[in-house]
Amino acid sequence: MYKRILEERIKHRFFSGKAIILAGARQTGKTTLITELLKVFKGEEVKRFVCDNPTDRDFLNNKDLSFLKKLIGKAKFLFIDEGQKVATIGQTLKLLVDHYRSSLQIIVTGSSSFNLLDSTQEALTGRKFVFTLYPLGLKEIYPGKDAMTISKGLADLLIYGSYPEIVSAESFDDKVAVLRELTSSYLYKDILELQQIHNCAVLSGLLKALALQIGSEVSYNELSNLLGIDKKTVERYIDLLEKNFVIFRLPPYSGNKRREISKLRKIYFYDTGIRNAIINNFNPPDSRDDTGALWENFMVAERMKFREYRGVFRNQYFWRTYDGSEVDLVEEESGRLDGFEFKRGSRCRIRAPASWLANKGASFSVVSPDNLEGFIL
Repeated sequence: MYKRILEERIKHRFFSGKAIILAGARQTGKTTLITELLKVFKGEEVKRFVCDNPTDRDFLNNKDLSFLKKLIGKAKFLFIDEGQKVATIGQTLKLLVDHYRSSLQIIVTGSSSFNLLDSTQEALTGRKFVFTLYPLGLKEIYPGKDAMTISKGLADLLIYGSYPEIVSAESFDDKVAVLRELTSSYLYKDILELQQIHNCAVLSGLLKALALQIGSEVSYNELSNLLGIDKKTVERYIDLLEKNFVIFRLPPYSGNKRREISKLRKIYFYDTGIRNAIINNFNPPDSRDDTGALWENFMVAERMKFREYRGVFRNQYFWRTYDGSEVDLVEEESGRLDGFEFKRGSRCRIRAPASWLANKGASFSVVSPDNLEGFIL
């Protein structure tokens, strides 16, 4: 059991008259987190529906308020697990929130933002709090540990990732076995089931192509030619992979549109272990040629967790000019620009690109395993 940073933030929103939606990839610990939060309440106070179960799903699908009131009874909490499986989840939640207000706390988890968040966007406007649970963050894996102790575990996390079951596995062989099961059974389960995509081979080929390009700009045209599918299909599949928390896109910062590239995107994986499983490469960092890209992916994802779990909302980009100047991660908030360059070597000395510092109010930092404090810790 790992203490999740989001726990207190979610608890703070109890009985505020709004539904709580906890999104995130399968196997990141959403159900475990909510179950832990509800342990202090009596059994009859909690009504739970597991929507992977067709019976539970049917109880909530396309029902009127009269039926739903009888279903809930005197419960104080309604926990709907994998709510994206309910076709009318938006309508159902709207009826319940509007009727019960703060007398019933509704909590919904989902592993597909396309089917859960998109389908509840209009119905639950002003009626929900949304949180995202990622694979474990460093402070969840190493609570109370100093930065030096944490840095010693970075190599394993780069290779095997930070899904809870992976981190707790006792051997490297166990970690690899779990990762292979995750990538074969859970990685895009909802895409295939809920979006009625039948060409698993193309989806797998796209994932492998993206895994080999982390840290580089991705061209949809090149992917289209490589896979033998049209560009619109590539765009759709990438969108679905992002909405199912497998990958995420980083757009370019384009303050100076004459000099900066504005069409391409960088694509990263939420978890580096999943990425390595896709290309079947579990070699240690010092025995591979993609360690720099892995470190960049790991840091961008960890920084995303850091901001999300602490309620820090900033736009994120990368920056690159035609003459080759670049910054790995740019965060923007109210006109302030913070640039970060990621280097795994602790002795790397890198100067900020002069053209980057020409942006008004821009800062620049190099992040290595030796200076994680304040950035992701």
